[in-house]
Amino acid sequence: MDAEELRLLLSKDGLALLERAEAGLDDDVVREVSRLRAEGHDPRLVAAVLTQARLRRRARAKFGEFAEGMLFTEAGLEQATRLRVAAHHAGRMRSAGIVSVADLGCGIGADSLAFATLGLAVTAVERDEATAAIAAFNLAAWHATVLHGDALETPVDAEALWFDPARRDGSRRLNDPADWSPSLDAVFARAAAQPAGVKLAPGIDRDLLPTDAEHQWVTDGLETVEAVVWTGRLARSGIARSALVLGDGGAAELVGDPAHPEPGELGEWLYEPAGAVIRAELIGTLAERLGARSVSDGIAYLTADAHVETPLAQAFRVRETLPLDERRIAQRLRELGIGELEIKKRGADLDPAALRKRLKLKGDERATLIATRVGGRHRAILADRP
Repeated sequence: MDAEELRLLLSKDGLALLERAEAGLDDDVVREVSRLRAEGHDPRLVAAVLTQARLRRRARAKFGEFAEGMLFTEAGLEQATRLRVAAHHAGRMRSAGIVSVADLGCGIGADSLAFATLGLAVTAVERDEATAAIAAFNLAAWHATVLHGDALETPVDAEALWFDPARRDGSRRLNDPADWSPSLDAVFARAAAQPAGVKLAPGIDRDLLPTDAEHQWVTDGLETVEAVVWTGRLARSGIARSALVLGDGGAAELVGDPAHPEPGELGEWLYEPAGAVIRAELIGTLAERLGARSVSDGIAYLTADAHVETPLAQAFRVRETLPLDERRIAQRLRELGIGELEIKKRGADLDPAALRKRLKLKGDERATLIATRVGGRHRAILADRP
């Protein structure tokens, strides 16, 4: 979005047209463009309005009803923190006694929005002028100041800092942390001097993370969405790493030291730890909590003889095990009348979507097929979700 498109969009007529377009948006984009242009609207405004209407529709998955009053960019929406996760960041700040925070590289303002809704004074800095204007629009109703400037060079007065370094240049993903904006080394240098939270991709190389900080991986629903480095008084004493799982029922957390469970016999129950637990290398800690063991060396699945309810893992009741042989599997599924099959894998080289198509499932029953290693040997575990 260029400056002129944004100016048109932010006008009184532009915002009114956006509300109309969003209410009547359908999948026929050409028809929508033709209809709005026929009403005499500037083609640039029409393009901006329809883009925003589509982005708002997509944004509901992250922001719920808040999306209806927000503006977005494609890149900003993609990198924006989900509202439930951002609320956790804000809660962490408030629990540490923080009353003011600077969001350095705020994007469209997702985390700033969460900070402000919990009553923190927010200074948000964004170097892209159009994105900064969008952040200002999104934060207009809250106690927040948005500045157009460089994340590290713009003077700010706040107790704590929040960083979410940009890891893309347009559509291109930047793999080298030195190319991020700001660079990772520069972010950590600033975070070492002041309480801070640094949001990173969950697959970040752990060797890049500072040792004198808390490292927390976060799973929201079934998706592992981030790793956060907490420094200063935002890092909890005695906790080097943690795994947080957020869901409709609330939050569950696991803390501990990296540990891998001992392998053992496959039991009646199989557990798939949440991605945050796996990324934090806390599978051994979870196994102790569940009274479980590993199904095989190097495999993240756990197994136990009794079921323990936990939000930190998905549980499956084991029906039977089969050789990891497609013909044997297909025959058994036909015998059982399984027409709906969830396929999961770890340590097995197969394409679940392609396998499901080749199995030609028929029947009214459902099950889960888990392709993995059990005791070092490839097996297919037929199981049910409880």
